[in-house]
Amino acid sequence: MDLLHSQLAALQQKLSFVATDPIDWKFYVQVFSWSVTLFESYLLLRQYPLYSKTSPPEVLVDHFDAEAFTKSQNYGKDKAKFSLITGLFKQALDSAMLHYGLYAFAWDMAGGLIAYFGYSSEYEILQSLAFAIVLFVISSIPSIPLSAYQTFVLEEKHGFNKTTPALFVTDLLKSWAIGFVIGMPFLAAFLYVFGWAGDRFVPWLMAFLLAFQIIMVIIYPTVIQPLFNKLSPLQEGELRTRTESLATKLKFPLKHLYEIDGSKRSSHSNAYFFGLPWSKHIVIFDTLIKESKPEEVEAVLAHELGHWYHMHPTKLLCVSQVHIFTILAMFPAFLHAPQFLRAFDFSAAVSARPPTIVAFLLFQMILSPLEAVIGIALNSLSRQFEWEADRFACEIQDRLSAPEMKDMGERLSRALITLHVKNLSTLWVDWLYSAYHHSHPTLTERLKALQAFQSKRDSAAKKEL
Repeated sequence: MDLLHSQLAALQQKLSFVATDPIDWKFYVQVFSWSVTLFESYLLLRQYPLYSKTSPPEVLVDHFDAEAFTKSQNYGKDKAKFSLITGLFKQALDSAMLHYGLYAFAWDMAGGLIAYFGYSSEYEILQSLAFAIVLFVISSIPSIPLSAYQTFVLEEKHGFNKTTPALFVTDLLKSWAIGFVIGMPFLAAFLYVFGWAGDRFVPWLMAFLLAFQIIMVIIYPTVIQPLFNKLSPLQEGELRTRTESLATKLKFPLKHLYEIDGSKRSSHSNAYFFGLPWSKHIVIFDTLIKESKPEEVEAVLAHELGHWYHMHPTKLLCVSQVHIFTILAMFPAFLHAPQFLRAFDFSAAVSARPPTIVAFLLFQMILSPLEAVIGIALNSLSRQFEWEADRFACEIQDRLSAPEMKDMGERLSRALITLHVKNLSTLWVDWLYSAYHHSHPTLTERLKALQAFQSKRDSAAKKEL
């Protein structure tokens, strides 16, 4: 542990310029954030012309009729327009908040709120909670109309919306309540660990964050998910039999098999698993069950269980821990730099003892370009995991010595095509746009890879004969 702290101290020494050099941090944040937004807008403009193509990629010509393809193109075009406008709008608001010192104003307002109840600024955690609430309210005001438009205009236009105005408001209030009930204690504990551990907070805070992630894995399916969707045990039948048999053969620790009423809000389809290493739950959308045959849903689940078999969630968790460690390791240099806060219009009194939540929020803004690059790297890693899971589904007959699963790759291909047709997913995708935004390979890429996996396997089988 001493070695770790000595290395962290050496890093802080290298970052000492943050506290000594006169740097216009507000200007740099403005430049960084606008650079990321304009780059994302550029990617949308690269992607947009592809929505004018009149036929699908060659590999998909036999699977998409003209009507389905036209609907997919129109949906993608409308989503791109919405993303471009909302992205620029949100950035303009964020830029205005920075320029006019709204964060400093919010901190002072939070101080006034707790002072009304008889507490002084010495109660930093209490003021930080009030600060978070003030910022949440300010940021929610413009986001609600955008969310309503997306749900009741964009999604409604293309036949996906099943959300009523009453359900929209109910979901909004529920999400706010959950954010308050979970977010406020989490933030208080987060800040307490900072104060308790002092300059040696990094390992303690990482342990706290990891514990919180594990707790959320436990309480999400039992407490949070039921507030929004109904999880019902999957009915007895061919799909349940196939799924339980597949899980048993793979020694997947299946505890519950659910059907979720995703159609309550949307026509989109999906399937996923979650849980602790020794207790897993599989959830299948009712829309997927309705639109696909049992053997095709089984193929989708074989892909999902491929993620479990190759330990992809665990690997991503480890990567995220390295990411978090890097951020926390650099943060003290900004936490102990009064002029860093002064650059964002905070008073000399506040900047002299920088509040942890404020310094951390501004520090994250500084990291925005780096986070964009890291996002591309994580997407690349995620796509590699998707290839592995697809290959696992293709080769599952060999792993389980189950000849009846020899067509699993073909079944997965049919299921993916059905999902893309029903979800009106984009078929023509610019490579750079995909690298930045997509954690999954495109449908064309996946179908070609599945064909290659199957051909390679068939060639190997012939050689053995």
